[in-house]
Amino acid sequence: MDTQKFKMGWLMVCFDLPVLTKSQRKTATKFRKWLLDDGYQMIQWSVYARPCVTFARQETHLRRLEAVVPDEGSIRALFVTRAQWERAYSIKGAPAKDHPPEKMPEQILLW
Repeated sequence: MDTQKFKMGWLMVCFDLPVLTKSQRKTATKFRKWLLDDGYQMIQWSVYARPCVTFARQETHLRRLEAVVPDEGSIRALFVTRAQWERAYSIKGAPAKDHPPEKMPEQILLW
């Protein structure tokens, strides 16, 4: 069994932020930009994920996320093991076509 598939994984962040006013749109855009700058990849418009090598790294990124959460809206974070991520289905287009999920980076940055 490949135990690395269960040690490493993805921290996924899903969110609903209000975008009715110019100020709310600015806040939502700032949050999305922060996620990208912090190493997250956009999976869907309000779903971002970043690879995490260990549980301790996941906790570090959760604390960083808690520090920048906007005042309004709803955010959910969950950890998905590499094995679970690789079993995900990604279906795009019409007619529907299966696409493989994102791969773990070749080299994980540690900081």
